[in-house]
Amino acid sequence: MANETGGRKTALICGSVAYDTILVFPDRFKAHILPDKLHILNVAFLVPEMRREFGGCAANIAYGLNLLGDEGIAMATAGEDFAPYRARMAAQGLNADYIKVVDGTFTAQAFITTDLDDNQITAFHPGAMQYAHVNKIADAAGSRVTLGIVAPDGRQAMIEHAAQFKAAGIPFIFDPGQGLPMFDADDLAVFIDQASYVAVNDYEWGMLQQKTGSSAADIVARVEALIVTQGAEGSVIYTKEGTITVPAVKPRAVVDPTGCGDAYRAGLIHGLLHGLDWETTGRMASLMGSMKIESRGPQNHEFTRSEFDRNYQDIFG
Repeated sequence: MANETGGRKTALICGSVAYDTILVFPDRFKAHILPDKLHILNVAFLVPEMRREFGGCAANIAYGLNLLGDEGIAMATAGEDFAPYRARMAAQGLNADYIKVVDGTFTAQAFITTDLDDNQITAFHPGAMQYAHVNKIADAAGSRVTLGIVAPDGRQAMIEHAAQFKAAGIPFIFDPGQGLPMFDADDLAVFIDQASYVAVNDYEWGMLQQKTGSSAADIVARVEALIVTQGAEGSVIYTKEGTITVPAVKPRAVVDPTGCGDAYRAGLIHGLLHGLDWETTGRMASLMGSMKIESRGPQNHEFTRSEFDRNYQDIFG
C-alpha cells in the first residue's frame, strides 16, 4: 500500500443521522395482500423480531473514517430523541459537537419491514433533517478540516453547504445519493461546478446522465474525479489522466449491504486526505465496503487499522 502522510486528518461530513428500525415479518407479504383490494389496502403485520440500528450517512461515514484512523466530523440535525445516539457516538470517540438538536422534532428515521422473500415496506420520516440548513460550514471548518462531503440531507442544506464549502476554499465530494431526485439539471450543474469530486452508484449515475445529458468525460472536465460504484462489480474512477477500474473485494459472508456505500466513501475520503493515488484509494474504499457487508447494520463492523492493512496486503499484495 502507498505510504500515508501527515498522521490523523479531518474531514467535515455533511449529511444525516438517523435511526433505522428493522422489523422482520416471518411470512410473505403476498400471502396477506389481496391484489383486487389494493385500492382499499388495510393490512397489519405481526413482527415478533425487531431491532434498532444507528444510521444516517454522515454518522456512517464518520464511523468508517474513525476506524481508518482519521477524524470525521458529522454535521447534521437531530431531534429530541437523539440522546442515545449521542451517547453511543461519545463511547466510540466520534465528534458529535456539530449535530444540532432541533426542538419539537424527531431524529430522521426509517421503519423497514422485511418479509421472508426479502421484500421491504419502508416508511421514512425526515424529521429534523428538514432543518439541516441551520448548520453552517464555517461553524466547524477550522484549520484542521481539509476535505468535505455533501451527502444526502435536506434539500436546502445540500445547496447551502456546497456553496459554503466552495466559498471557504475547501474541496468536497458531491454525493447526492437518494437525494438526487430533489434536484433538476440546473441544480446539478451548480453542484458539479462547485465540487472537486462527484460520487454516485451506478443507478444514480444513470439518473445523473439522464438529468444533465452529461457523459463521464463532460463531468471529469469540471471536477478532479467521478467515482461510480457498481456493487459486486466493483467501481470505476474517471479522472483527467484516465479511467481506473477497481475490483470488488469478495466478502467472507454477505450479511447486510446497508451502509456499504458509506463505508466505501470513508475509504475514499481517507485516500484523498492522505494524498494516495487513485488505484490505492479505490482499493481501500472497496475493501471498506466488503468488510462492512459482513456485519448487520451500518455501524457494527469493527477492526483495527493493522487488521485492515493486513487484509489489504492479503488481497492486493
